[in-house]
Order: sequence, then structure tokens, then C-alpha cells
Amino acid sequence: MTAPRTALTLNAGNLPAIAAAGITVPAYDRAAVRPGIVHFGVGGFHRAHMAMVIDDLLQTGRAFEWGIVGAGVLPHDAGMRDALAGQDHLYSLTLKHPDGAKERRVIGSIIDYRFGPDDPHGLLELLTDEDIRIVSLTVTEGGYNVNPVTGEFITQEPTIVADVEALRAGRLPATVFGYVVAALRARRAAGVAPFTVQSCDNISENGEVAAKMFTAFARLVDDELADWIGENVAFPNSMVDRITPATTDDDREDLLADTGVTDAWPVVAEPFFQWVLEDSFTSGRPPYEDAHVQVVDDVQPYEHMKLRLLNSGHQGLAYFGLLGGYTFAHEAMANPDIPAYLRRYMDEEGTPSLAPLPGIDLEAYKDSLIERFSNPEIRDTLARLGAESSDRIPKWLLPVVKDNLASGHPVDVSAAICASWARYAEGHDETGGRFTIVDRYAERLQAVAATQGTDALAFVRQAQFFGELAEEPRFTAPYLAALTSLHERGAKETARRLAAHEAL
Repeated sequence: MTAPRTALTLNAGNLPAIAAAGITVPAYDRAAVRPGIVHFGVGGFHRAHMAMVIDDLLQTGRAFEWGIVGAGVLPHDAGMRDALAGQDHLYSLTLKHPDGAKERRVIGSIIDYRFGPDDPHGLLELLTDEDIRIVSLTVTEGGYNVNPVTGEFITQEPTIVADVEALRAGRLPATVFGYVVAALRARRAAGVAPFTVQSCDNISENGEVAAKMFTAFARLVDDELADWIGENVAFPNSMVDRITPATTDDDREDLLADTGVTDAWPVVAEPFFQWVLEDSFTSGRPPYEDAHVQVVDDVQPYEHMKLRLLNSGHQGLAYFGLLGGYTFAHEAMANPDIPAYLRRYMDEEGTPSLAPLPGIDLEAYKDSLIERFSNPEIRDTLARLGAESSDRIPKWLLPVVKDNLASGHPVDVSAAICASWARYAEGHDETGGRFTIVDRYAERLQAVAATQGTDALAFVRQAQFFGELAEEPRFTAPYLAALTSLHERGAKETARRLAAHEAL
């Protein structure tokens, strides 16, 4: 790594000098790009995924009517507003290969950013503009306000109650639900075609979930509006896949040292990229297929493959790794028992729960997952993988458990992953080091986990997350064995036994 040259702030005026430093920059006229997409939840994943795809299309001279305007409504979104505004909404994307090679580029497809609390009227007016034909979302698994057991919309969440009252009274909204539904209501009244609501979140059947939740919110406001949304608004399903760890100061310093460029919020990701998208749009779409997106009639087989192998595999890696004293994914994967136990899960439990996948080489896909989890250049933190567990395990792993129980396949490793979550929720590792549990139910989860000494099934009795699994001995027997082993033998020895098919 060379000493930093004179620092170049990432902005439009410095693009020629940044290109001279070896970074690919937009070769198109950004002033000619018109807004066609509003995206809620501009984070690393969106910027390594959808924004990159639009930039790819712009680089080829297409999609100039599909520029992205970022949008945020939560207090922490002000940070992204400020970072992008200070550099003409440009940012850098670095793809890190396992051999240490780095591909760096500047993305120019985000042309503006609107922070709802700054100007709610302006954001709503933008969403009502007929040029906006797609509203896309990466609001995280928890952002859809779904009861994890019933699958229904949580109507009594305080921000939802307030937004329903605001829309009924003709006041401005504050949540993503309020903005989207208020904009659709305004477009309907003005005779403007509705936009497509395009979810990019890691949720099974994410488009159907979005349709159900946004329509449920609309029904609280106006039954006729809800019916109109159900009949006229497209909510395509999609499957999205690219490991994108949270940006760190090391990433900023690495970019500066290598290139002399300062970026307030760079993005780092793995080279692997997959986006499978249902071809269902209300008012047109970009030519996604020209930028390596798989546009298909049915996304479900692909998304189940990803959620039940990659995402559930991440859950198996996170808690065993954290309990074993590791910080990064690649560190945990360097322990040969962890990839071996994860591959056992994928082969014996994840794969049997999948429908047939014509044209997909599952063995090669699972091999690629082990390689991707082990990439030392990504430095993906186990804390990131283990965050928001109460949203992730019920949506990703427990469907595998339920399907395998119904079909007679084993659930031993899945039960052990659930046990590792319960042990992690106690809030400390095997040396007494404390975890910061990042979960909207963190306080409750830790309180329940603290009672496991007297009621070993206490964690699984939380029906909101586990349904009736506490009453299913084919699940509880391996769960209890794994939880006992984690307490008595530790995570590393438990992983070794699972990898070796030894009794716990």
C-alpha cells in the first residue's frame, strides 16, 4: 500500500483526476439523467446492487429516464443524505476478490436524495410525479412490519397508527408506508398511472409480502384505495444476492491510501452478483436483462435456494462464530469444522427442502457459498450476520425446519443453529465477553435467554418466533442436545461434533 497522494474529494469536478488514479468513472452525461426511480433505504446493499445495475445501463447509453432518487424517512438516514450531498451523490464501489485484487469504480446513477423529515411535501410531490415509475425498497426484513408468526400487518405499531391518522386527516406522512400509499392515492386522484413497488429485500416472496403489507396499510386508510392498489399496482418478486458488509473506517482509509480519493461512505462488496427479478411492472422498467439481471416468470425456486442455503448458512456461521470468539466470517471459516458443519446443513437439510431447480448446479452453488463465506478480503463481520435475528431466523431457517418435519427429513443441524441463537442471546461469549445484541426485541430476547438455566426450552416457547415448535419432539430433542453442548462443551467442540456426525 502506497502513501496517500494529495487527497481528491469524490465529486463531479474531480472525476477526471479520479479516473487518472485508476478508478472507473461515469462516462455518461449525468446532467442528462432524469429521475424514474425513487429508492427507500439507500445503504450499502442498494448501492452495490440496484444502483450499480442502473449505472451499468447508463454506461452503455441506455436508461437515461431511470435515474435514482434516494429517499430516507428514519433519523439515521440523515447520515446518508449528508454523505451523498457532499459529493454530488457520487460514491465508490470496490469489489474485493479472494486473491486481494480490487475493482474500483464510481457510481453515478443516484442523482438526488430526499430526506423526508426535511421536506415531507417535496418527497410526496416527487412520488406523485408521473416520471417516477418505480419505487424500490431495501428497508430490511423488519421494515415490512410483519408479525413473524401470523404473517399479518402489525396495525398497532405506534408509527403506523400515527401515519394512518395523518392520511385520514389529509396530513403529511412520516413512514415509508405512509409516503407510498399517500402518493398512490394522489396519483389515482390525478389520473396518473401508479408506479411499481419493487422490493429488493431478503424476504421470501418479497413482492408478495410488500403487496400484502402496503395494501393492509392502505385498507386502514381507505378500503376503496386498498382495492385499487390491489388491482393496479405491480409488486414483483425478486431474489438478490451479493455479500455487502457494513462500511468501516478501514475501507475509507484503504481507498485513500490506494488511490488518494476520499469518499464519505464508500461501498465494499464481493465480486459475486445475482439478481433474479419477476417480469411484472405497472408502467415499464429499465432493460435490466442487459445488465446481467435474470428476468423470469417465477422467482420462487431461486429465492428459496438463496434464503435456505446462503442466508440460513449465514445464521449458522454467525452465532457459532461469535460464541467461539471470532470477529470476522473468514476467521470462523478458517476453522475446518465450521464449513464442514455448514455444508452438512446445506446437504442434509437445506437442499431437501427445495423444489426442483432445472438448470441449477446445486453442488457448484454450495461450493461457491463456502468459498464466498471464506473470502478474507471482504472482512464481513459476524456481528452483521447475527443482527436482527428475530426477523431472519423465522423467515429463513424455520421454513426449512417445518418443511423437513413434514417430509420426514432431519432437522438436527437446523435445531443446533436455533440453539446457537438462544445461547448467543444470553449476551456473552464463552470467555465472558459481552455481545451487543442488535435486534428490535433485544431486551426481551435476553430476558428470556437468561431463564434457560431453569427452563431449557424457554427460548423456543416464544411462539411469536417459533410457532408451535416447542411442542415438536423431533425438533426439541436435537435443540436441547445442542444447547446443552454449547453450554457445557462450547461452540467449537459442538461444531466439531456436528461436522463429524457425532452425538451431542
